[in-house]
Amino acid sequence: MKFEKEMLFWKNEPKEYSINEKEIVIQTEPETDFWKRTYYGFCHDNIPALLTKTSEKYFSFVVRAEYDYKCRFDHCGIMIYQNTDNAIKVAVEYKNEDTLWLGCVVTNNGYSDWSTSDLSSTQKYMYFRVSRRESDFCVENSLDGVHYKQMRITHLFEGSDEINIGLFASSPENSSFKATFKEIEFTDCKWEAHA
Repeated sequence: MKFEKEMLFWKNEPKEYSINEKEIVIQTEPETDFWKRTYYGFCHDNIPALLTKTSEKYFSFVVRAEYDYKCRFDHCGIMIYQNTDNAIKVAVEYKNEDTLWLGCVVTNNGYSDWSTSDLSSTQKYMYFRVSRRESDFCVENSLDGVHYKQMRITHLFEGSDEINIGLFASSPENSSFKATFKEIEFTDCKWEAHA
């Protein structure tokens, strides 16, 4: 399984982007986001995501995300988007000049939740790995692309069959930044079965 240009499709195609064999670059547009209802009350679903379809039940998807954030809530990373009510996104997000949030949003049946941990704003890239075992997913991050730390294990209610997985970058406020994605690959599932 490969992340090949001819197999990719956009959810909310941005005006500026480039795709080649070595990297994918997305220039975000202001007021783009994905979040459903919980706590904030609003529903946003205009996030630009470059996706591919797969019915493989066991795999890992890896990417190195590089970012040049400009404003609060700018973020980028990996996204699984099934529909407007069921999705997963894992990202590094700009909090303030000192701190980034390393986080994961899971949306099931139209309600989002968000888990975060703090990260120094000096960190300008992150490796993400999302592993699938049927309808369950393990989200991990790494600074070197070799040693990964678990961020979350989650279930996606509409993730049992074909899924749409790929990359995203968004600027929920009046901002724009460049997100660069490299070392994109599907591998055998690195998340071992529970003994």
